[in-house]
Amino acid sequence: MPNERVARLRALLADRGHEALLIGSPFNRKYVSGFTGSSGMVLITQTSSVLLTDFRYRSQAPEQAKGFQIVEHGAKPLEDVRALLAVEGISRLAFEQDHVVFSEYLAWTQTLAGIVLEPVGGLVEGLRTIKDESELSIMQEAAELADRTFAHIQHIIRPGIREKDVALEMEMFMRAHGATSSSFDTIVASGERSALPHGVASDRIVGDNEFVKLDFGAYYNGYCSDLTRTVVVGRPSDRHREIYEIVLESQLTALAGIKPGMSGREADSLARDVIVKYGYGDLFGHGTGHGLGMEIHEAPRLSKLSDTILTPGMTVTVEPGIYIPGFGGVRIEDDIVITETGIKILTSSPKELILLG
Repeated sequence: MPNERVARLRALLADRGHEALLIGSPFNRKYVSGFTGSSGMVLITQTSSVLLTDFRYRSQAPEQAKGFQIVEHGAKPLEDVRALLAVEGISRLAFEQDHVVFSEYLAWTQTLAGIVLEPVGGLVEGLRTIKDESELSIMQEAAELADRTFAHIQHIIRPGIREKDVALEMEMFMRAHGATSSSFDTIVASGERSALPHGVASDRIVGDNEFVKLDFGAYYNGYCSDLTRTVVVGRPSDRHREIYEIVLESQLTALAGIKPGMSGREADSLARDVIVKYGYGDLFGHGTGHGLGMEIHEAPRLSKLSDTILTPGMTVTVEPGIYIPGFGGVRIEDDIVITETGIKILTSSPKELILLG
């Protein structure tokens, strides 16, 4: 598995003039090497790929990091890195600037004295934006588990139940059906709390005739899904229906229009322009979507500030919303993959307004 990824990374390093890269981010380390342990570093040069880890992983590391030289580091791992660099005559080392705190950097300058440290950002993350077929297969399964969770929870939500109990039931269901955990803290926001874009489940009791917004996902085989649906418990008012239908139109418009070659800014406008048209633009304060994969928030972004060009293999969410303080809010979200001709939608839960209780 890692050979193609290492080759792509080496080509990127060569293009940018870097002799070697030290990877410490757990997600990037796993992506490049396949190693799932909790501790370790990966050193990539133009001629070698090394996984440095400790004695706990003597058996696991060789099994997972196929094609990598495994080095069991000592008490000071950077001393082993220094020795490896010396063997190849490397005097400049790139490192992940977004994953090294300043105190670490100061220690590195001492241990690696004489070696030029080159801070770089987003090298491996950039490679991760394009998912291969094995990744997309896992993400499809993670999406299907989220869909099954939504179908299940509809039988549980009713007036009088706590938001926290709804969230617990959802998380238990996902774990019972193969998830390692939820992708993030499950959002269950009812009534006026549904106007909170990130209203994590609280002690609030679900009432009659109100929105319940559910935003959740399954962390499954190392990848995330992310699904949002908003339902009404009881009878919806005309205002409930109006807000819901506007958000639904916005989301469907975006899904119909997103395609490769479009910028994140253009994709965002597809959804945002609909909400603005109906006069609710100031109540849609977040981006239309974000990348997802090994992490719940990855590149690219679908937002007013994103010039990233959407490319086949990218996986993103599409999640417009309207949030009215004191009343409630609606968000509808699906996971999609950019294809050669348009998109494929990974999630499939129904989107018509569902009435429960």
